Amino acid sequence: MNLVQRYSVSDHSAGVILNWYKSGEIAIPEIQRPFVWDSTKVRNLLDSLYNGYPIGYLTIWKNPNVRLKDGKISEGKKILIDGQQRVISLMTSILAKEIVTKDYKKTRITISFNPQTEKFEVFNPAIKKDVSWINDIGPIVNGEWGYTKTAKTIEDYCIKNPSADHDKIGGSIDKVRKIMDRQIGIIELEHDLDINTVTEIFIRLNSAGIQLNQADFVMSKIAANESYGGNILRKSIDYFCHLMRFPEFFDFISKEDKEFVKTDFFTKISWLKNENDDLYNPGYADMLRVAFTSEFNRGKLSDLVSLLSGRNFETRAYEESIAKNSFDKLKQGISNFINETNFKRFLMIIKSAGFISPDLIRSRNALNFAYILYLKLKSQNYNPADIEKYVRRWFVLSILTGHYSGSQESKFDFDIRNISSRKFDEFLSDTENAELSDAYWDVALIQKLNTSVASSPYFNIFLAAQVKCNDKGFLSKDINIRDLIIQRGDIHHIFPKDYLKSKGLKRGEYNQIANYAYTQSEINIKVGKKSPKEYMQEMLEQCNGKDLKYGGITDKNELINNLKMNCIPEELDKFEDYNAFLAIRRKLMTEKIKKFYYSL
Repeated sequence: MNLVQRYSVSDHSAGVILNWYKSGEIAIPEIQRPFVWDSTKVRNLLDSLYNGYPIGYLTIWKNPNVRLKDGKISEGKKILIDGQQRVISLMTSILAKEIVTKDYKKTRITISFNPQTEKFEVFNPAIKKDVSWINDIGPIVNGEWGYTKTAKTIEDYCIKNPSADHDKIGGSIDKVRKIMDRQIGIIELEHDLDINTVTEIFIRLNSAGIQLNQADFVMSKIAANESYGGNILRKSIDYFCHLMRFPEFFDFISKEDKEFVKTDFFTKISWLKNENDDLYNPGYADMLRVAFTSEFNRGKLSDLVSLLSGRNFETRAYEESIAKNSFDKLKQGISNFINETNFKRFLMIIKSAGFISPDLIRSRNALNFAYILYLKLKSQNYNPADIEKYVRRWFVLSILTGHYSGSQESKFDFDIRNISSRKFDEFLSDTENAELSDAYWDVALIQKLNTSVASSPYFNIFLAAQVKCNDKGFLSKDINIRDLIIQRGDIHHIFPKDYLKSKGLKRGEYNQIANYAYTQSEINIKVGKKSPKEYMQEMLEQCNGKDLKYGGITDKNELINNLKMNCIPEELDKFEDYNAFLAIRRKLMTEKIKKFYYSL
């Protein structure tokens, strides 16, 4: 068997690696994103290089060479996929480059050196006052000072520190200067390796087993290509995601990033400065998946990496025209995603299905694909009313069936190819027939409701159905489920927890979701640990003219209606068999969910 090695290993000095950055030969895509290392790790890195300790291999994945229109070959840049934090640390401490902190402020990490103790430290006010420290090693290491300036630094240091040994000080500083000569191992991966292989290599190399997301590869590819505005596109994605969580960040962008302010993307995301809706706070992986799938009619992000590299899937060659076209399409997809009208109308549709709180949405994949569907149907000029109906129904169907809980990319790929090539109502009907059969409603969903997981997607759908129906809270006259969810009301145990615990039931038994109902906290407190038989008898007495004890319901028909909207058997006052109650309520909840689904 002929085994082919798909990588090469070599050693290069720290100086050579930094020259790669300065010349643009190596792409450091994270340079525009928040630096995740703390400054002490930068100090430790310099200390390791000073002492000749290993700092681990850097892993480079070379972009493929692409054929230009004139037939010439353009050589691809090296993309650093493992070791970005180490290289950025060298850039900021040695080349005096600014990095972006976690709060998106630009700063430089300055490393100081004590030539007597041979210790490194992050520069601080105390060091500034201490003459035994050299404030900044950068000019020494990067050669800015040269031998003359360095020699004068040694002389000045010895004057300020009379007890210092001149030869020792000179030797220590010379050793600092030689940090640039320290060898660092480089693993260079072949350009034609696919993402899955590169990911596997990355995980095996990394002792912590850190997962490298496919979206990380895409972001690296985007940022590395400035010819097609990848650096600005990358910023747009990062800034949008940050603004969704921190609208006040807009002022920072306006003041600190004048280059970005001049772009169309800045205008397109400006609406976020007044946005506080947290129903959907996408990360960059979410944005890429939605933009890519809706615009390219593909569901696998590995395809996007290849397309951004210019790959022709038929000839397997790399062509500049394909790379350019792919960047243009991705920019359009991102523009569609961040468009204020698109985003707000999509959220309006999701809320109109009863999902008014992020707590009700546990499947980010289902939410992402619902947005893909909205954008796709809109681009296909579907009637707005039909778009609303289809998006609502597909979103709920996805959650009901766990449609995207398995191999999501394969599902995304299959679904978008069908949506882009068929009438959506036909595809929806086929999917419903396959996944929402009578057996699903009569057996499967009832079984799925047999769980004690409060965050169950099926319980969340039940609550969304109650919101959609404008149902009142359990035993409430005026307060509805919508208000209780928004105000984080109490989830009440219909058979109270302490009552069931006194009967010897365990946590998994008394915490069944079929035993849950939203109610006002004051009603919950008044019920306490009374049995349903006891507190419902008191409710009936309340409806017959006795003093108000639980909420404001004073009419029996109103009470019966309240029980019905909460899917609680009318004869709750007679129930003593807890398991029999659960069985009936699961069936009632299923019937409500089914009716809710087909009403969308």
